[in-house]
Amino acid sequence: MKKQLIVAMLALAATRPVPAQLAPSHEPTVAQRGSSAPAEPQGKPVARVNRAVLTDRDLVREEYAIFPYARQHNGVPAGMEADIRAGALKMIEFEELVYQEALRRGMAVAPERLQKAEVQFRRQFASPRHYNETLKTEFDRSPAVLRSKIRRSLLIEDLLKKEVEGKASVPVAEAREFYDRNPQRFQYPEAFAFQSISILPPPNPNPAQVKEARKRANDALDQAKATHSYEDFGLLAEKISDDDFRVMMGDHQAADRSKLPPAVVNTLAAMQPGQVSGLIEFDANRYTILRLKQHIERGKRKFEQVEPSLREWLKKQKTEQLRHELDARLRRNAKVEEF
Repeated sequence: MKKQLIVAMLALAATRPVPAQLAPSHEPTVAQRGSSAPAEPQGKPVARVNRAVLTDRDLVREEYAIFPYARQHNGVPAGMEADIRAGALKMIEFEELVYQEALRRGMAVAPERLQKAEVQFRRQFASPRHYNETLKTEFDRSPAVLRSKIRRSLLIEDLLKKEVEGKASVPVAEAREFYDRNPQRFQYPEAFAFQSISILPPPNPNPAQVKEARKRANDALDQAKATHSYEDFGLLAEKISDDDFRVMMGDHQAADRSKLPPAVVNTLAAMQPGQVSGLIEFDANRYTILRLKQHIERGKRKFEQVEPSLREWLKKQKTEQLRHELDARLRRNAKVEEF
């Protein structure tokens, strides 16, 4: 679990529009009954990356970026705390390593871009008072400190774009090769798309209730047979059906044949699209009426159908691998200590 979470945190690195280091490390929360608010970070060292010291303020910012619901929960839930802390620690170490590498390469940020980023940062605050409070508590009341943090974030972003994002693109030919090598991933089973109306008696029905359920089912069948479209049947399902699909006009979308009851499969397999079935009676006097939308034969999706989503998925896989390799490469030549 911990190793998987840490890898996931590294995969998150270049995807945030504003790095965690520029977010408040802690916002006051109202403690809920039976719990206590999380302790305020005090600037205590938690790690050293070469000569740079990372503090619990950096760590808490990252924890809240990983688990944004922490504010509603008065901190990270106890069962997740150790793993999230480990992932956050590896993340802030990784970002510091990336920053130091950017400096080593002599990378810089244009003044115009830095000024624009400062304006964007200020716009995220609801009021000047909120901005000034954050400047006071997080940046030592110093616009210069804030500016240095923004410059640092932009350098991290630039190096990650160069070393990760710029190398993670997936050409059509590469996606096509993956498609051809993994045909089973793009196959789909036989399925039925259909609508249903169900009539259900109350739990433990008496004979009169059983009789009433049968009468309701027959009345429902007469009404269903009188429908002439998806909309007609769907509106009727919304009105009279007792199952949960009524809120979706009785629509079951495409259901895998192997996951449907035999009685339903046998009925649907004998129908034509648009046709309404007779009553299907299950145990305990439960009745269902079906309308077939489509019988989908087993097949394989064409490359043109899956190309956009496949290329995006492959890009994410490549991005995660590149970030992991960059982290490992930077750590080989660095001294990282955790306290």
